[in-house]
Amino acid sequence: MTEASRTLIQCDFDGTIAEKDVSFILLDTFARGDWRQIHREYQEGRITVGRFNSAAFSLVKADRESLWKAAREQVKIRPGFQELVASCRRKGFRFIIVSNGLDFYIKAILKDIGLGDIEVYASRTRFHSAGLTVQYIGPDGTPLDEGFKEAYVNSFLDKGYQVVYIGDGTSDISAARRCHHVFAIGNLLALCRQENLSCTPFTDFHEVASALESLWP
Repeated sequence: MTEASRTLIQCDFDGTIAEKDVSFILLDTFARGDWRQIHREYQEGRITVGRFNSAAFSLVKADRESLWKAAREQVKIRPGFQELVASCRRKGFRFIIVSNGLDFYIKAILKDIGLGDIEVYASRTRFHSAGLTVQYIGPDGTPLDEGFKEAYVNSFLDKGYQVVYIGDGTSDISAARRCHHVFAIGNLLALCRQENLSCTPFTDFHEVASALESLWP
């Protein structure tokens, strides 16, 4: 691989590309029960992210169209995202999204903004008459209950990629530790500073695109 084709950008979605967590918007709108109690158990380390997602979304009984309508009405994409993707493509970088969110709304949102061809790895969503089920599938095709983002970073590193990470949350730190460079905002930025992990802060993707140009002209 050339230097450019060996560079891979792994980007989070909720709170990073989308300024708010779309999963939380959907759960607040449609969950029939206290999903935030389940989330507290996850935050306290009592359950895995896979268990949280499965249990929380089991409380949702809405259909795909209702969920997508709510997501579309409330999602706001962080400025500069389309420009960042275009810049990566010009430079020959592989740009992918790895997210703890749900694949159905991530792919629909990307298609809505003309970027439906981006690679997406997220919780697989299956709709049925009683609601929906969600499950993480790792890069080797087997189900995962935790370490989803880190598993993909490791798989790309094993293939010889130089991995750049972009994220915002506590669930990003384990993956970020393994990467060659990190762009951080929100809780991820705070954790990087706490751990003295080198990173570049950002507020929008114009800054990320500009910084990538400086790192790899």
